[in-house]
Amino acid sequence: MLVLNLDTRARRFVKKLPPKQFGQVDRKLAGLLAFPFPHDSKHLKGLDWYRVDVGEYRIIYNVRGNVLDVPLIGKRNDDEVYKKLKRMG
Repeated sequence: MLVLNLDTRARRFVKKLPPKQFGQVDRKLAGLLAFPFPHDSKHLKGLDWYRVDVGEYRIIYNVRGNVLDVPLIGKRNDDEVYKKLKRMG
């Protein structure tokens, strides 16, 4: 089983979510720990990251060894999450 490594930015974002959305994101993260590449995940072109959508949010993640890295979680309808990802390098 994988170990979750939630980046500080992602952790702050999740803490601010309303209870319903928090539960949705939490369940999706638990699902990713059990099966990291579900049918609805997509590889980001030119990057070493994957994305998966849950409700109105997008989770950016990668699997390295036995660690599930989640640097960002953001709104699905805007490109801000991708801009932040590019700034991270």
